[in-house]
Amino acid sequence: MSKLLDEIDVPGIERSKRRSGGRQARLALRAAPLDRSVRPVRPGMSSDNYRPFSAHDMERIHESVLIILEEVGMGQPIITCVEVCTGVGAIHGADGRLRFPRALVMDTIRNACRDLTLHAQDPVHDLHLSGNKVHYGTAGAAVHIVDVEQRVYRESLLGDLYDAARIVENLDNIHFFQRPLVARDIADPCDLDINTLYASVLGTTKHVGTSFTVGENVRPCLDLLHLVAGGEEAFRARPFVSNSNCFVVPPLRFAEDACLVLEECVRGGMPILLLSAGQAGATAPAAIAGAVVQAVAEVLAGLVYVNALSKGHPAIFGTWPFVSDLRTGSMSGGSGEQALLSAACAQMSHYYNLPGGAAAGIADSKLPDVQAGYEKGITNVMAGLSGLNMIYEAAGMHASLLGFSLESLIIDNDMLGQCLRCVRGIEVNAGTLSLAAIEDVCINGPGHYLGHEQTLSMMETEYIYPVIGDRTSPKEWVEKGRPDIIQTAIAEKNRILSTIYPRHISREVDAAIRAQFDIRLTQSLY
Repeated sequence: MSKLLDEIDVPGIERSKRRSGGRQARLALRAAPLDRSVRPVRPGMSSDNYRPFSAHDMERIHESVLIILEEVGMGQPIITCVEVCTGVGAIHGADGRLRFPRALVMDTIRNACRDLTLHAQDPVHDLHLSGNKVHYGTAGAAVHIVDVEQRVYRESLLGDLYDAARIVENLDNIHFFQRPLVARDIADPCDLDINTLYASVLGTTKHVGTSFTVGENVRPCLDLLHLVAGGEEAFRARPFVSNSNCFVVPPLRFAEDACLVLEECVRGGMPILLLSAGQAGATAPAAIAGAVVQAVAEVLAGLVYVNALSKGHPAIFGTWPFVSDLRTGSMSGGSGEQALLSAACAQMSHYYNLPGGAAAGIADSKLPDVQAGYEKGITNVMAGLSGLNMIYEAAGMHASLLGFSLESLIIDNDMLGQCLRCVRGIEVNAGTLSLAAIEDVCINGPGHYLGHEQTLSMMETEYIYPVIGDRTSPKEWVEKGRPDIIQTAIAEKNRILSTIYPRHISREVDAAIRAQFDIRLTQSLY
Protein backbone atom coordinates (compact mmCIF):
# COMPACT_ATOMS: atom_id res chain seq x y z
CA MET A 1 0.00 0.00 0.00
CA SER A 2 2.83 2.42 0.81
CA LYS A 3 4.22 2.03 -2.69
CA LEU A 4 0.80 2.83 -4.11
CA LEU A 5 0.54 5.90 -1.93
CA ASP A 6 3.95 7.12 -3.05
CA GLU A 7 2.72 7.08 -6.64
CA ILE A 8 -0.40 9.13 -5.90
CA ASP A 9 -0.23 12.91 -5.76
CA VAL A 10 -2.61 14.07 -3.05
CA PRO A 11 -2.62 17.87 -3.04
CA GLY A 12 -2.45 19.59 0.30
CA ILE A 13 -1.73 16.45 2.35
CA GLU A 14 1.67 15.76 3.91
CA ARG A 15 1.68 12.12 4.95
CA SER A 16 4.37 12.39 7.60
CA LYS A 17 2.87 15.37 9.33
CA ARG A 18 0.82 14.71 12.46
CA ARG A 19 -2.30 16.69 13.26
CA SER A 20 -1.86 19.96 15.07
CA GLY A 21 -3.93 22.87 16.11
CA GLY A 22 -7.16 20.94 16.67
CA ARG A 23 -10.20 23.11 17.33
CA GLN A 24 -8.33 26.41 17.01
CA ALA A 25 -7.04 25.45 13.57
CA ARG A 26 -10.51 24.50 12.45
CA LEU A 27 -11.96 27.77 13.71
CA ALA A 28 -9.24 29.77 11.96
CA LEU A 29 -9.88 27.95 8.72
CA ARG A 30 -13.63 28.54 8.89
CA ALA A 31 -13.09 32.24 9.57
CA ALA A 32 -11.18 32.73 6.32
CA PRO A 33 -13.40 33.70 3.37
CA LEU A 34 -13.59 31.16 0.56
CA ASP A 35 -13.29 32.01 -3.10
CA ARG A 36 -16.57 31.31 -4.91
CA SER A 37 -14.89 28.73 -7.11
CA VAL A 38 -14.07 26.41 -4.18
CA ARG A 39 -17.18 26.84 -2.07
CA PRO A 40 -18.98 23.56 -1.37
CA VAL A 41 -22.05 24.78 -3.27
CA ARG A 42 -22.43 27.57 -5.79
CA PRO A 43 -24.67 28.66 -8.67
CA GLY A 44 -24.51 26.66 -11.86
CA MET A 45 -23.36 23.27 -10.58
CA SER A 46 -24.40 20.48 -12.94
CA SER A 47 -26.45 17.35 -12.38
CA ASP A 48 -28.67 14.98 -14.30
CA ASN A 49 -28.56 12.07 -11.89
CA TYR A 50 -32.34 11.77 -11.68
CA ARG A 51 -34.15 10.86 -14.91
CA PRO A 52 -37.81 9.81 -14.65
CA PHE A 53 -37.99 9.13 -18.40
CA SER A 54 -36.09 6.54 -20.41
CA ALA A 55 -34.66 7.51 -23.81
CA HIS A 56 -37.57 5.68 -25.43
CA ASP A 57 -40.06 7.58 -23.24
CA MET A 58 -38.66 10.90 -24.40
CA GLU A 59 -38.87 9.86 -28.05
CA ARG A 60 -42.54 8.97 -27.58
CA ILE A 61 -43.25 12.29 -25.85
CA HIS A 62 -41.46 14.18 -28.61
CA GLU A 63 -43.44 12.41 -31.32
CA SER A 64 -46.69 13.11 -29.46
CA VAL A 65 -45.76 16.79 -29.19
CA LEU A 66 -45.15 17.03 -32.93
CA ILE A 67 -48.53 15.42 -33.62
CA ILE A 68 -50.29 17.87 -31.27
CA LEU A 69 -48.62 20.90 -32.84
CA GLU A 70 -49.27 19.72 -36.38
CA GLU A 71 -52.84 18.47 -35.99
CA VAL A 72 -54.34 20.37 -33.01
CA GLY A 73 -52.26 23.54 -32.97
CA MET A 74 -52.90 26.64 -30.88
CA GLY A 75 -56.15 28.55 -30.63
CA GLN A 76 -56.82 32.30 -30.44
CA PRO A 77 -53.59 33.64 -31.99
CA ILE A 78 -53.45 37.43 -32.27
CA ILE A 79 -53.05 38.95 -35.74
CA THR A 80 -49.36 39.72 -35.39
CA CYS A 81 -48.69 36.20 -34.11
CA VAL A 82 -50.43 34.78 -37.19
CA GLU A 83 -48.45 37.07 -39.48
CA VAL A 84 -44.99 36.25 -38.14
CA CYS A 85 -45.62 32.53 -37.62
CA THR A 86 -47.19 31.92 -41.03
CA GLY A 87 -44.27 33.87 -42.43
CA VAL A 88 -41.94 31.08 -41.30
CA GLY A 89 -44.22 28.19 -42.25
CA ALA A 90 -47.04 27.86 -39.69
CA ILE A 91 -50.54 27.24 -41.06
CA HIS A 92 -53.55 29.35 -40.03
CA GLY A 93 -56.61 27.13 -40.46
CA ALA A 94 -60.19 28.04 -41.31
CA ASP A 95 -61.07 27.15 -37.71
CA GLY A 96 -58.78 29.95 -36.50
CA ARG A 97 -56.18 27.62 -35.03
CA LEU A 98 -52.49 28.05 -35.78
CA ARG A 99 -50.72 24.78 -36.63
CA PHE A 100 -47.02 24.09 -36.73
CA PRO A 101 -45.59 21.56 -39.22
CA ARG A 102 -42.92 19.32 -37.70
CA ALA A 103 -40.25 20.62 -40.08
CA LEU A 104 -40.86 24.17 -38.76
CA VAL A 105 -40.72 23.00 -35.15
CA MET A 106 -37.49 21.06 -35.65
CA ASP A 107 -35.87 23.93 -37.56
CA THR A 108 -36.80 26.30 -34.72
CA ILE A 109 -35.27 23.98 -32.13
CA ARG A 110 -32.04 23.70 -34.14
CA ASN A 111 -31.67 27.46 -34.43
CA ALA A 112 -32.88 28.48 -30.96
CA CYS A 113 -30.66 30.27 -28.45
CA ARG A 114 -28.46 27.97 -26.38
CA ASP A 115 -25.79 28.69 -23.77
CA LEU A 116 -27.96 31.53 -22.53
CA THR A 117 -26.59 33.97 -19.96
CA LEU A 118 -29.03 35.78 -17.71
CA HIS A 119 -27.16 38.89 -16.71
CA ALA A 120 -27.25 40.61 -13.34
CA GLN A 121 -26.53 44.20 -12.34
CA ASP A 122 -23.46 42.78 -10.61
CA PRO A 123 -21.68 40.43 -13.05
CA VAL A 124 -20.68 38.14 -10.19
CA HIS A 125 -24.33 37.00 -10.15
CA ASP A 126 -24.60 36.27 -13.90
CA LEU A 127 -26.32 32.93 -14.55
CA HIS A 128 -24.98 30.66 -17.29
CA LEU A 129 -27.73 28.28 -18.37
CA SER A 130 -25.94 25.85 -20.67
CA GLY A 131 -26.20 22.07 -20.21
CA ASN A 132 -27.41 20.85 -16.83
CA LYS A 133 -26.34 23.82 -14.70
CA VAL A 134 -28.74 24.38 -11.79
CA HIS A 135 -29.93 27.68 -10.31
CA TYR A 136 -32.56 28.23 -7.61
CA GLY A 137 -34.65 31.37 -7.26
CA THR A 138 -37.95 32.95 -6.36
CA ALA A 139 -41.08 33.51 -8.45
CA GLY A 140 -44.83 33.66 -8.11
CA ALA A 141 -47.67 36.09 -7.71
CA ALA A 142 -48.67 35.68 -4.07
CA VAL A 143 -51.37 38.08 -2.92
CA HIS A 144 -50.68 37.57 0.78
CA ILE A 145 -47.76 37.88 3.16
CA VAL A 146 -47.55 35.20 5.81
CA ASP A 147 -47.28 36.99 9.15
CA VAL A 148 -45.46 34.20 10.93
CA GLU A 149 -45.52 35.80 14.37
CA GLN A 150 -49.28 36.43 14.35
CA ARG A 151 -50.07 33.29 12.28
CA VAL A 152 -52.27 35.30 9.92
CA TYR A 153 -52.28 36.22 6.23
CA ARG A 154 -52.39 39.89 5.18
CA GLU A 155 -52.35 41.56 1.78
CA SER A 156 -48.90 41.86 0.21
CA LEU A 157 -47.56 45.38 -0.35
CA LEU A 158 -44.87 47.05 -2.46
CA GLY A 159 -42.64 47.43 0.58
CA ASP A 160 -42.79 43.66 1.09
CA LEU A 161 -41.45 43.15 -2.44
CA TYR A 162 -38.53 45.49 -1.78
CA ASP A 163 -37.84 43.72 1.51
CA ALA A 164 -37.91 40.33 -0.19
CA ALA A 165 -35.38 41.54 -2.77
CA ARG A 166 -33.11 42.89 -0.03
CA ILE A 167 -33.21 39.58 1.80
CA VAL A 168 -32.50 37.57 -1.36
CA GLU A 169 -29.52 39.83 -2.07
CA ASN A 170 -27.98 38.46 1.14
CA LEU A 171 -28.74 34.75 0.63
CA ASP A 172 -26.08 32.74 -1.18
CA ASN A 173 -28.27 29.82 -2.24
CA ILE A 174 -31.02 31.88 -3.90
CA HIS A 175 -29.45 32.82 -7.20
CA PHE A 176 -32.03 35.06 -8.85
CA PHE A 177 -35.03 37.15 -7.87
CA GLN A 178 -38.19 36.77 -9.89
CA ARG A 179 -41.11 38.77 -8.52
CA PRO A 180 -42.73 36.49 -5.91
CA LEU A 181 -45.68 38.66 -4.86
CA VAL A 182 -48.13 41.26 -6.07
CA ALA A 183 -48.14 44.76 -4.60
CA ARG A 184 -51.80 44.96 -3.64
CA ASP A 185 -51.50 48.60 -2.58
CA ILE A 186 -51.12 49.76 -6.22
CA ALA A 187 -54.30 49.56 -8.30
CA ASP A 188 -53.27 51.04 -11.65
CA PRO A 189 -51.71 48.30 -13.83
CA CYS A 190 -49.03 50.55 -15.35
CA ASP A 191 -48.01 51.96 -11.96
CA LEU A 192 -47.97 48.38 -10.64
CA ASP A 193 -45.63 47.16 -13.38
CA ILE A 194 -43.25 50.11 -13.02
CA ASN A 195 -43.10 49.95 -9.23
CA THR A 196 -42.77 46.16 -9.18
CA LEU A 197 -39.81 46.43 -11.53
CA TYR A 198 -38.09 49.23 -9.64
CA ALA A 199 -38.56 47.73 -6.18
CA SER A 200 -36.95 44.55 -7.49
CA VAL A 201 -33.91 46.08 -9.22
CA LEU A 202 -33.45 48.49 -6.31
CA GLY A 203 -33.42 45.68 -3.75
CA THR A 204 -30.99 43.25 -5.38
CA THR A 205 -28.09 43.14 -7.83
CA LYS A 206 -29.06 39.59 -8.88
CA HIS A 207 -30.93 38.82 -12.09
CA VAL A 208 -34.57 39.94 -11.87
CA GLY A 209 -37.59 38.40 -13.55
CA THR A 210 -40.87 40.27 -13.81
CA SER A 211 -44.19 40.32 -15.63
CA PHE A 212 -46.08 43.09 -17.39
CA THR A 213 -49.84 43.45 -17.42
CA VAL A 214 -50.29 44.70 -21.00
CA GLY A 215 -48.03 45.49 -23.92
CA GLU A 216 -48.35 49.27 -23.50
CA ASN A 217 -46.63 49.03 -20.11
CA VAL A 218 -43.41 47.56 -21.46
CA ARG A 219 -42.07 50.73 -23.09
CA PRO A 220 -41.99 52.90 -19.92
CA CYS A 221 -40.48 49.99 -17.99
CA LEU A 222 -37.73 49.69 -20.60
CA ASP A 223 -37.14 53.43 -20.28
CA LEU A 224 -36.67 52.93 -16.55
CA LEU A 225 -34.24 50.06 -17.13
CA HIS A 226 -32.24 52.17 -19.58
CA LEU A 227 -31.79 54.78 -16.84
CA VAL A 228 -30.55 52.11 -14.44
CA ALA A 229 -28.23 50.54 -17.04
CA GLY A 230 -26.83 53.82 -18.33
CA GLY A 231 -28.57 53.76 -21.70
CA GLU A 232 -30.46 51.50 -24.07
CA GLU A 233 -27.31 50.10 -25.64
CA ALA A 234 -25.94 49.15 -22.22
CA PHE A 235 -29.15 47.36 -21.30
CA ARG A 236 -29.28 45.46 -24.59
CA ALA A 237 -25.69 44.35 -24.05
CA ARG A 238 -26.45 43.07 -20.54
CA PRO A 239 -30.23 42.73 -20.02
CA PHE A 240 -30.42 42.13 -16.26
CA VAL A 241 -34.21 41.74 -16.27
CA SER A 242 -36.17 38.99 -18.05
CA ASN A 243 -39.88 38.78 -18.81
CA SER A 244 -41.86 35.95 -17.25
CA ASN A 245 -44.52 35.49 -19.90
CA CYS A 246 -47.64 33.33 -19.58
CA PHE A 247 -48.26 33.54 -23.33
CA VAL A 248 -50.55 30.51 -23.28
CA VAL A 249 -53.89 29.78 -21.65
CA PRO A 250 -53.92 26.00 -21.29
CA PRO A 251 -55.07 23.96 -22.99
CA LEU A 252 -53.41 25.12 -26.23
CA ARG A 253 -54.65 28.68 -26.59
CA PHE A 254 -52.70 31.90 -26.88
CA ALA A 255 -53.21 34.68 -24.30
CA GLU A 256 -53.78 37.99 -26.10
CA ASP A 257 -52.36 40.47 -23.57
CA ALA A 258 -49.34 38.28 -22.78
CA CYS A 259 -48.58 37.85 -26.48
CA LEU A 260 -48.54 41.61 -26.97
CA VAL A 261 -46.19 41.89 -24.00
CA LEU A 262 -43.99 39.16 -25.49
CA GLU A 263 -43.64 41.04 -28.76
CA GLU A 264 -42.70 44.28 -27.00
CA CYS A 265 -40.12 42.52 -24.81
CA VAL A 266 -38.52 40.77 -27.78
CA ARG A 267 -38.25 44.11 -29.59
CA GLY A 268 -36.74 45.60 -26.44
CA GLY A 269 -34.02 42.95 -26.17
CA MET A 270 -35.35 41.35 -23.02
CA PRO A 271 -34.96 37.57 -22.46
CA ILE A 272 -38.27 35.70 -22.35
CA LEU A 273 -39.37 32.94 -20.00
CA LEU A 274 -41.93 31.06 -22.12
CA LEU A 275 -44.22 29.90 -19.36
CA SER A 276 -46.89 27.23 -19.75
CA ALA A 277 -48.66 26.54 -16.47
CA GLY A 278 -51.39 24.00 -17.03
CA GLN A 279 -52.81 22.22 -14.00
CA ALA A 280 -52.94 18.44 -14.35
CA GLY A 281 -56.51 17.23 -14.10
CA ALA A 282 -57.94 20.69 -14.76
CA THR A 283 -56.30 22.58 -17.62
CA ALA A 284 -53.90 19.77 -18.54
CA PRO A 285 -54.34 15.99 -18.74
CA ALA A 286 -54.50 14.17 -15.41
CA ALA A 287 -51.92 11.67 -16.68
CA ILE A 288 -48.47 12.99 -15.74
CA ALA A 289 -47.00 12.04 -19.13
CA GLY A 290 -49.92 13.78 -20.87
CA ALA A 291 -49.38 16.95 -18.82
CA VAL A 292 -45.75 16.95 -19.96
CA VAL A 293 -46.79 16.47 -23.61
CA GLN A 294 -49.15 19.43 -23.49
CA ALA A 295 -46.67 21.70 -21.71
CA VAL A 296 -43.87 20.87 -24.15
CA ALA A 297 -46.17 21.46 -27.12
CA GLU A 298 -47.30 24.82 -25.79
CA VAL A 299 -43.76 26.02 -25.07
CA LEU A 300 -42.43 24.86 -28.44
CA ALA A 301 -45.25 26.83 -30.09
CA GLY A 302 -44.06 29.84 -28.11
CA LEU A 303 -40.49 29.18 -29.19
CA VAL A 304 -41.56 29.25 -32.85
CA TYR A 305 -43.34 32.55 -32.14
CA VAL A 306 -40.31 34.16 -30.47
CA ASN A 307 -37.88 32.98 -33.14
CA ALA A 308 -40.22 34.17 -35.89
CA LEU A 309 -40.03 37.61 -34.29
CA SER A 310 -36.26 37.48 -33.79
CA LYS A 311 -34.25 34.42 -34.72
CA GLY A 312 -32.14 33.16 -31.83
CA HIS A 313 -33.69 35.52 -29.27
CA PRO A 314 -32.87 34.41 -25.69
CA ALA A 315 -35.76 32.33 -24.40
CA ILE A 316 -36.20 29.83 -21.58
CA PHE A 317 -38.12 26.58 -22.14
CA GLY A 318 -40.57 27.23 -19.29
CA THR A 319 -42.65 24.08 -18.94
CA TRP A 320 -44.43 24.61 -15.61
CA PRO A 321 -47.26 22.08 -15.34
CA PHE A 322 -48.81 22.04 -11.89
CA VAL A 323 -50.69 19.31 -10.03
CA SER A 324 -54.28 19.14 -8.83
CA ASP A 325 -55.51 17.29 -5.79
CA LEU A 326 -58.10 15.36 -7.76
CA ARG A 327 -60.34 14.98 -4.72
CA THR A 328 -60.95 18.74 -4.60
CA GLY A 329 -59.47 20.25 -7.77
CA SER A 330 -57.22 22.51 -5.72
CA MET A 331 -53.55 22.91 -6.52
CA SER A 332 -51.07 20.57 -4.88
CA GLY A 333 -47.67 22.17 -5.45
CA GLY A 334 -45.90 20.31 -2.66
CA SER A 335 -46.77 16.84 -3.91
CA GLY A 336 -44.60 14.01 -5.13
CA GLU A 337 -46.38 14.28 -8.47
CA GLN A 338 -45.22 17.89 -8.73
CA ALA A 339 -41.65 16.77 -8.12
CA LEU A 340 -41.97 14.19 -10.89
CA LEU A 341 -43.46 16.71 -13.31
CA SER A 342 -40.70 19.28 -12.79
CA ALA A 343 -37.97 16.68 -13.16
CA ALA A 344 -39.62 15.29 -16.30
CA CYS A 345 -39.80 18.76 -17.80
CA ALA A 346 -36.10 19.23 -17.08
CA GLN A 347 -35.40 16.05 -19.00
CA MET A 348 -37.32 17.31 -22.01
CA SER A 349 -35.40 20.59 -22.03
CA HIS A 350 -32.20 18.51 -22.06
CA TYR A 351 -33.64 16.37 -24.85
CA TYR A 352 -33.91 19.49 -27.00
CA ASN A 353 -30.71 21.01 -25.56
CA LEU A 354 -32.61 24.16 -24.61
CA PRO A 355 -32.22 26.24 -21.44
CA GLY A 356 -35.11 25.12 -19.23
CA GLY A 357 -37.04 26.29 -16.21
CA ALA A 358 -39.86 24.90 -14.08
CA ALA A 359 -41.35 25.26 -10.63
CA ALA A 360 -40.41 23.50 -7.41
CA GLY A 361 -40.36 24.35 -3.72
CA ILE A 362 -44.05 25.23 -3.52
CA ALA A 363 -45.51 24.45 -0.11
CA ASP A 364 -49.21 23.73 0.25
CA SER A 365 -48.68 24.29 3.97
CA LYS A 366 -49.75 27.72 5.21
CA LEU A 367 -46.76 28.27 7.52
CA PRO A 368 -43.06 27.39 7.60
CA ASP A 369 -43.66 24.13 9.47
CA VAL A 370 -42.75 20.47 9.11
CA GLN A 371 -45.16 19.98 6.20
CA ALA A 372 -43.61 22.93 4.36
CA GLY A 373 -40.16 21.50 5.00
CA TYR A 374 -40.80 18.12 3.43
CA GLU A 375 -42.80 19.57 0.55
CA LYS A 376 -40.12 22.08 -0.37
CA GLY A 377 -37.22 19.73 0.21
CA ILE A 378 -38.55 16.86 -1.93
CA THR A 379 -39.54 18.97 -4.93
CA ASN A 380 -36.43 21.17 -4.87
CA VAL A 381 -33.92 18.36 -4.58
CA MET A 382 -35.55 16.31 -7.34
CA ALA A 383 -35.61 19.31 -9.67
CA GLY A 384 -31.97 19.97 -8.86
CA LEU A 385 -30.91 16.36 -9.37
CA SER A 386 -32.62 16.40 -12.77
CA GLY A 387 -30.34 19.27 -13.87
CA LEU A 388 -33.07 21.87 -14.31
CA ASN A 389 -31.39 25.15 -15.26
CA MET A 390 -33.83 27.52 -13.54
CA ILE A 391 -35.83 26.33 -10.56
CA TYR A 392 -38.50 28.93 -9.91
CA GLU A 393 -40.63 29.43 -6.79
CA ALA A 394 -37.98 27.50 -4.87
CA ALA A 395 -38.12 29.71 -1.78
CA GLY A 396 -40.66 31.58 0.30
CA MET A 397 -43.92 30.24 -1.15
CA HIS A 398 -46.86 28.88 0.88
CA ALA A 399 -50.54 28.02 0.47
CA SER A 400 -50.04 26.73 -3.09
CA LEU A 401 -48.58 30.10 -4.19
CA LEU A 402 -51.17 32.28 -2.45
CA GLY A 403 -48.85 33.23 0.43
CA PHE A 404 -45.25 34.44 0.67
CA SER A 405 -43.07 34.45 3.78
CA LEU A 406 -39.95 36.54 4.33
CA GLU A 407 -38.89 34.20 7.12
CA SER A 408 -39.22 31.25 4.77
CA LEU A 409 -36.75 32.85 2.39
CA ILE A 410 -34.16 32.58 5.14
CA ILE A 411 -35.13 29.06 6.18
CA ASP A 412 -35.30 27.90 2.56
CA ASN A 413 -31.84 29.30 1.87
CA ASP A 414 -30.52 26.69 4.32
CA MET A 415 -32.62 23.98 2.69
CA LEU A 416 -31.43 24.95 -0.79
CA GLY A 417 -27.85 24.71 0.38
CA GLN A 418 -28.45 21.06 1.23
CA CYS A 419 -30.21 20.53 -2.12
CA LEU A 420 -27.24 22.03 -3.93
CA ARG A 421 -24.89 19.72 -2.07
CA CYS A 422 -26.90 16.81 -3.43
CA VAL A 423 -26.71 18.37 -6.89
CA ARG A 424 -22.94 18.57 -6.65
CA GLY A 425 -22.67 14.89 -5.85
CA ILE A 426 -19.49 13.02 -4.89
CA GLU A 427 -16.15 13.59 -6.58
CA VAL A 428 -13.94 10.52 -6.93
CA ASN A 429 -10.26 11.24 -7.54
CA ALA A 430 -6.85 10.46 -6.08
CA GLY A 431 -7.33 12.95 -3.27
CA THR A 432 -10.89 12.05 -2.28
CA LEU A 433 -10.15 8.31 -2.24
CA SER A 434 -8.14 9.26 0.87
CA LEU A 435 -5.51 6.50 0.75
CA ALA A 436 -2.80 8.76 2.19
CA ALA A 437 -5.06 10.00 4.98
CA ILE A 438 -6.17 6.47 5.88
CA GLU A 439 -2.57 5.23 6.06
CA ASP A 440 -1.45 8.26 8.09
CA VAL A 441 -4.23 7.96 10.66
CA CYS A 442 -4.05 4.19 11.02
CA ILE A 443 -0.24 3.83 11.11
CA ASN A 444 0.97 7.13 12.56
CA GLY A 445 -2.03 7.70 14.85
CA PRO A 446 -4.10 8.97 16.55
CA GLY A 447 -6.74 6.62 15.14
CA HIS A 448 -9.25 9.29 14.07
CA TYR A 449 -9.48 12.05 11.48
CA LEU A 450 -10.40 14.98 13.72
CA GLY A 451 -7.81 17.68 13.11
CA HIS A 452 -6.14 15.78 10.31
CA GLU A 453 -4.75 17.89 7.45
CA GLN A 454 -7.24 16.41 5.01
CA THR A 455 -10.16 17.12 7.35
CA LEU A 456 -9.03 20.71 7.84
CA SER A 457 -8.51 21.24 4.11
CA MET A 458 -11.94 19.88 3.17
CA MET A 459 -14.21 21.02 5.96
CA GLU A 460 -15.19 24.18 4.10
CA THR A 461 -14.94 22.92 0.51
CA GLU A 462 -16.53 19.46 0.83
CA TYR A 463 -19.22 20.25 3.42
CA ILE A 464 -21.91 22.90 3.68
CA TYR A 465 -23.27 24.09 7.00
CA PRO A 466 -26.67 25.58 7.82
CA VAL A 467 -26.75 29.30 8.47
CA ILE A 468 -29.69 29.26 10.87
CA GLY A 469 -30.39 25.54 11.25
CA ASP A 470 -29.59 24.14 14.68
CA ARG A 471 -27.06 21.33 15.12
CA THR A 472 -26.30 21.84 18.80
CA SER A 473 -26.67 19.13 21.40
CA PRO A 474 -29.85 19.07 23.52
CA LYS A 475 -27.83 20.48 26.42
CA GLU A 476 -26.50 23.39 24.35
CA TRP A 477 -29.95 23.96 22.92
CA VAL A 478 -31.42 24.32 26.41
CA GLU A 479 -28.60 26.68 27.41
CA LYS A 480 -29.40 28.86 24.39
CA GLY A 481 -33.03 29.19 25.47
CA ARG A 482 -34.56 26.40 23.34
CA PRO A 483 -34.73 28.42 20.10
CA ASP A 484 -36.59 27.08 17.09
CA ILE A 485 -35.79 27.79 13.47
CA ILE A 486 -38.71 30.19 13.01
CA GLN A 487 -37.55 32.38 15.90
CA THR A 488 -34.05 32.40 14.46
CA ALA A 489 -35.37 33.30 11.00
CA ILE A 490 -37.42 36.17 12.44
CA ALA A 491 -34.33 37.56 14.15
CA GLU A 492 -32.25 37.28 10.97
CA LYS A 493 -35.00 38.90 8.90
CA ASN A 494 -35.16 41.81 11.29
CA ARG A 495 -31.37 42.17 11.25
CA ILE A 496 -31.22 42.34 7.46
CA LEU A 497 -34.16 44.69 7.05
CA SER A 498 -32.96 47.09 9.74
CA THR A 499 -29.32 47.30 8.64
CA ILE A 500 -28.87 46.45 4.96
CA TYR A 501 -29.94 48.84 2.20
CA PRO A 502 -28.33 48.13 -1.19
CA ARG A 503 -26.71 51.19 -2.76
CA HIS A 504 -25.89 49.85 -6.23
CA ILE A 505 -28.18 52.44 -7.85
CA SER A 506 -26.65 55.87 -7.45
CA ARG A 507 -28.34 58.83 -5.80
CA GLU A 508 -28.45 60.63 -9.13
CA VAL A 509 -30.05 57.73 -11.01
CA ASP A 510 -32.58 57.17 -8.25
CA ALA A 511 -33.51 60.85 -8.32
CA ALA A 512 -33.87 60.79 -12.10
CA ILE A 513 -36.16 57.76 -11.97
CA ARG A 514 -38.30 59.29 -9.24
CA ALA A 515 -38.57 62.50 -11.26
CA GLN A 516 -39.78 60.65 -14.36
CA PHE A 517 -41.97 57.94 -12.80
CA ASP A 518 -44.50 57.75 -9.98
CA ILE A 519 -42.39 55.62 -7.66
CA ARG A 520 -44.44 54.62 -4.62
CA LEU A 521 -41.61 53.07 -2.62
CA THR A 522 -41.13 55.46 0.28
CA GLN A 523 -37.90 53.93 1.55
CA SER A 524 -35.09 56.30 0.67
CA LEU A 525 -31.72 55.06 -0.48
CA TYR A 526 -29.87 58.05 0.91
